Amino acid sequence: MDRRHFLTLAGSAVAATALGGTALSALAAPAGKAGPGRPHGVPAAVAGVLAAAPGQPLDAAAFHAARRFQPTRFGRIAYLEQGSGPAALFLHGFPLNSFQWRGALPLLAPYRRCVAPDFLGLGYTEVAPGQGMAPQDQVAMLAELLDRLQIDSVDLIANDSGGAAAQLFMVRYPQRVRSLLLTNCDSEPECPPAALAPVIELAKAGTFADQWFQPWLADKALARSAQGIGGMCYADPAHPSDEALECYLGPLVSSPQRKAQMHAYAVALERNSLQGISAALKASPVPVRVLWGEADDIFTAASARYFEQAFGNGRGLRRLPGSKLFWPEEKPALLAAEARALWKLA
Repeated sequence: MDRRHFLTLAGSAVAATALGGTALSALAAPAGKAGPGRPHGVPAAVAGVLAAAPGQPLDAAAFHAARRFQPTRFGRIAYLEQGSGPAALFLHGFPLNSFQWRGALPLLAPYRRCVAPDFLGLGYTEVAPGQGMAPQDQVAMLAELLDRLQIDSVDLIANDSGGAAAQLFMVRYPQRVRSLLLTNCDSEPECPPAALAPVIELAKAGTFADQWFQPWLADKALARSAQGIGGMCYADPAHPSDEALECYLGPLVSSPQRKAQMHAYAVALERNSLQGISAALKASPVPVRVLWGEADDIFTAASARYFEQAFGNGRGLRRLPGSKLFWPEEKPALLAAEARALWKLA
């Protein structure tokens, strides 16, 4: 498949088993009842220990059991939360969800209250009827989510289309951002990347999920091949794992409604949401560090060069030879080390 057919990405829940290790943040609802802090049917005594061992990635069972839902005017926003103290907000790529951060959250939870939401139209978020999926809608949703969680300011960490949302959030709510750690993502000159054009056309036709996600779910070796999301977006041929594919793509093909919402997310990326943002980025005092996978076939080296000069308080760009678009999933320790270094400067 041509690289321009890239983002043809598309959960079934795994039975939860209690794992020893670091507990997630206290869950709000009483035992046996559901609430914003706990999925339906997960007792507090169980949910409190459904986390990875210290420093170890969450597996799918822990991920599904620990998921929370926060009601907002945009819908019920699915998110993970781990740790305490000043907050860090993790923004995933397309078509991923908060499972992307399963390795980074346990590493950073000792230092931050880590919150990883699922965007509108992706993951397990339940979108309100008639709600838009454009980047501006995502940014407004994030602001309300933080309000509901009583979080005033955050350290942002973002990848792919989540990086566009992060830049918009920093400009729209400058007082709410302490620092920004960007990985491969949209820049004003490359928003969206040319590789996304075929995806947008398939999404407009309403066929993207059926043509690409369904075959990848049915044949996970195909999904990890050069013709799948694995070969296009990951350097390690073992990625994404079977359970990651189920977590990412499963919910997006679970119903005609979910397919339509995901297609709306993709179509909304057609417009350059970062048009005219460069002056505001240059004027921002927020410290920004950029980590760039040099083998990325989606975003070009031109975006890396742009980001080297884009920020008024830029803290440098680190190039990662051989890494592709979704490298944060493969190298959570590197991401966590860079985040901790940046936070000391913020």
